[in-house]
Amino acid sequence: MSVPAFNTVTWFQVGTDAPEEARRFYGDMFGWQFAQDQGEDGYDLITYPGAERPSGGIAHSADASENHAIFLVMVEDVDATCARTEQSGGKVAVPPETTGNGLRFAYLDDPSGNRFGVFKPATS
Repeated sequence: MSVPAFNTVTWFQVGTDAPEEARRFYGDMFGWQFAQDQGEDGYDLITYPGAERPSGGIAHSADASENHAIFLVMVEDVDATCARTEQSGGKVAVPPETTGNGLRFAYLDDPSGNRFGVFKPATS
């Protein structure tokens, strides 16, 4: 199994207040498969047919105002990436957080206001 390279888009997330409908839609459209993330309530992992591991997730939103689609870049250091974002004219929209399973992430805005995420996987 190959390991994704740092500084590449390695994850995507669809946030929806209708996760059952999203699973049906994307499953019908692309054959994606879904499994509840064992480490996080309200999050489904997305695996492409024939893939070795998940490539994205469905975040269960409280209401439609939180619906979104976003890409995430895997980085070596989330905090350093946040600092570089601000130095480069972007903004930290959601400061770094660490999940219960050790994954560290943040959401950033580029200078045009486009939101994206960065993350460092939990150490095995």
